[in-house]
Amino acid sequence: MFKVIRQLYLGKRSYAALAVIALVFFLSYWFWVLYPIALFLVAMLVVLFVVDFLLIFGKKEGIVGGRRLPEKFSNSDENEVEISIENTYRFAVKLFVLDEIPEQFQKRDFGYFTTLRSGEIQLSSYSLTPKQRGEYHFGSLHLYTYGPLGLAAKRYSFNKNAVVKVYPSFLQMRRYEFFAFHSIKREHGLKKLRKFGQSREFEQIKPYVAGDDLRNLNWKAAAKSGKLMTNHFQEEKSQPVYSIIDLGRVMKMPFDGLSLLDYSINSSLAFTNIALKNGDKAGLATFSDHIGSTCEANHRPTQLQTVMELLYNIKTGFPESDFGELYSWARKRLGQKSLLMIYTNFEHAGAMRRQLPFLKALSKHHLVLVVIFENYLLEDFAEESATTLSEIVEKTIASKFVYDKRLIAKELNRHGIQTILCPPQQLSIQTINKYMEIKAKGLF
Repeated sequence: MFKVIRQLYLGKRSYAALAVIALVFFLSYWFWVLYPIALFLVAMLVVLFVVDFLLIFGKKEGIVGGRRLPEKFSNSDENEVEISIENTYRFAVKLFVLDEIPEQFQKRDFGYFTTLRSGEIQLSSYSLTPKQRGEYHFGSLHLYTYGPLGLAAKRYSFNKNAVVKVYPSFLQMRRYEFFAFHSIKREHGLKKLRKFGQSREFEQIKPYVAGDDLRNLNWKAAAKSGKLMTNHFQEEKSQPVYSIIDLGRVMKMPFDGLSLLDYSINSSLAFTNIALKNGDKAGLATFSDHIGSTCEANHRPTQLQTVMELLYNIKTGFPESDFGELYSWARKRLGQKSLLMIYTNFEHAGAMRRQLPFLKALSKHHLVLVVIFENYLLEDFAEESATTLSEIVEKTIASKFVYDKRLIAKELNRHGIQTILCPPQQLSIQTINKYMEIKAKGLF
């Protein structure tokens, strides 16, 4: 009985009928002839409500429903959630579908009305776009089923307490993987670059033939064999590349609902996938005032999943990032020359100059590529016309910050440190292009 009471709800028609009856009772205080009419209306409402109640509660499982979730969500992308509903009543019903979506979306009125004929199965879906990584907890899927008269409703609940993990944007990763190996990639900003230069990975010693590079002659082997011998080289593969993500306070800045950290994570995942597809060994490291999660560069089949698991739940803190710790880690752990793609952000030249000695020291042993973000909102604000003195001051300060960002990129390049300066939304394309350019030039 208690369960029935918990499932029972009044329809809007019941509230409307009660309001009319209350009005008739109120008017009967002056017009006594309305009093018996009010009593008759009460009796009719009770009879009709009982009929509607028996129809809707007469079957234990009149409605069968369910929610189907993907195995994981992709951050910053649309993810589809499917809902299936089956009506096993002998009559058509009206339903209000209410899904308890995770609190991160901050929606408390996420529902819609629908109608099902007897025996009909209805499939519907809706999209959710998460802006944070981590675990998302779904509540129950509630189906409020109204009887034929619309006076009583029965609540059915399904799929209580489902959990979905939100990973870095693997949809974006797959999209850029397709672009990187397809002829249409130029239309999307990715460039195909001709490889040149000569790699230095030794293959074997062979007898010299006309046309071989004289610089590769092996005089020791020639002295032993009595004829000219030359070293042959093959294209070097499986070079280590690392995505190094700054977890300091500078990465908390939001753009379009995502923090700089989220843009960096999405980009590093796409970049890691491309590096693995190109035969390189990909790794990961995070740091702030200390070294965080790390993954040694490798090209095993499970490497991409390992990197994704490390990335899906990392968060920024408030400490100042220590590039000295990063340099110490690289010197101890990275024996082979590697490409270090460092995702960080310098808001002014002074912040960059404090870390410049460590970046210069890193660049002596590795190829360092620093990724910094362009504040396009600040640029748009600086380009707007000013009419008052306060607006002139504000736009002058904004222009100074924009100029500082470009000055930072030029100064890093002057010290032999590769740099990417781009808006957050273009980060994945820019990093992949830069990586392809570096590979084509044989810089590491």
